[in-house]
Amino acid sequence: MDDDKKVLSGNHQTMVRANPVTGCPLTAALAAIGGKWKMIIVYWLAESPKHFAALRRAMPGISQKVLTQQLRELVNDGLVEREPHGAVPAKVEYSLSDYGRSVLPLIESVRTWGRNHMERPEH
Repeated sequence: MDDDKKVLSGNHQTMVRANPVTGCPLTAALAAIGGKWKMIIVYWLAESPKHFAALRRAMPGISQKVLTQQLRELVNDGLVEREPHGAVPAKVEYSLSDYGRSVLPLIESVRTWGRNHMERPEH
């Protein structure tokens, strides 16, 4: 994407993703919380702050690489805060930011819809 910008963050460069459809709030939302894992990560962090290993245990189907990538994107989008604790290499705790908490009603609505979808009679 031409509108992407590189941002230096810690020991790595990250890409700030542009809205894939300029001016569209739905694609902006999907860029921030869409995909297979982001809403699940937000759901688990809503319960309490967690270390990386605790998130891996809560989501056994996610690889370390994908969890790292998804957390970086959530941090870059301001939904999750990353707090290192202790000496290098520091244990890192992830928690929802106030902005991240603003998506919790949406996450709960999607979860409720998903439960109803799973329980519906087959066609």
